[in-house]
Amino acid sequence: MAIEVRVPTVLRQYTGGEKAVYAQGATVGAVLDELDRRHPGFKGQVLDDGQVRKFVNIYVNDEDIRYLGKLETLLQEGDVLSILPAVAGGGVA
Repeated sequence: MAIEVRVPTVLRQYTGGEKAVYAQGATVGAVLDELDRRHPGFKGQVLDDGQVRKFVNIYVNDEDIRYLGKLETLLQEGDVLSILPAVAGGGVA
């Protein structure tokens, strides 16, 4: 089953500039593994010691995987995996 993965700008250097790629996998972790095989270095930007990096958010459709099954979250045909780096900062000029 093909899962659409939406890639943030900061990670597009690993996907040849593509903002969306497709990968096979029954879980979020399996999809990330496939992406890393096809786009070496991708997974290392998203995971740290086998866990989602603190300032990276991953959603299946509109649900944060931290509140689902984390990397073991099951996927179905038509699901969309969105990877979003956390944004911080801002201030008053």
